Amino acid sequence: MEIECTHFFSGAAVYVNGHICMSLTPAGFALKLPTEAARRVLDNGGQQLRYFPSGPVKKGYVVLPEASVDDGPERSCLMEVCVRFSAGLLSEE
Repeated sequence: MEIECTHFFSGAAVYVNGHICMSLTPAGFALKLPTEAARRVLDNGGQQLRYFPSGPVKKGYVVLPEASVDDGPERSCLMEVCVRFSAGLLSEE
């Protein structure tokens, strides 16, 4: 598995095997997650990802709520799910 972090808009993005899976931009800290994990984040204060206010919703990505960003264990768990899902090691739930 190849993981790379690069500049992205006004922040950074993480790629797994050449595919973007995380971004940290003025829009917030966003992760690509399986449907059920994304739903749990949205139910706990997360938001759908839009890089620009009038831009389209980026399907499959959620912006973590501030509490999750500050919570190391929860954030780490979600990041692991994101990487494993993006690498094809997890399927949709």
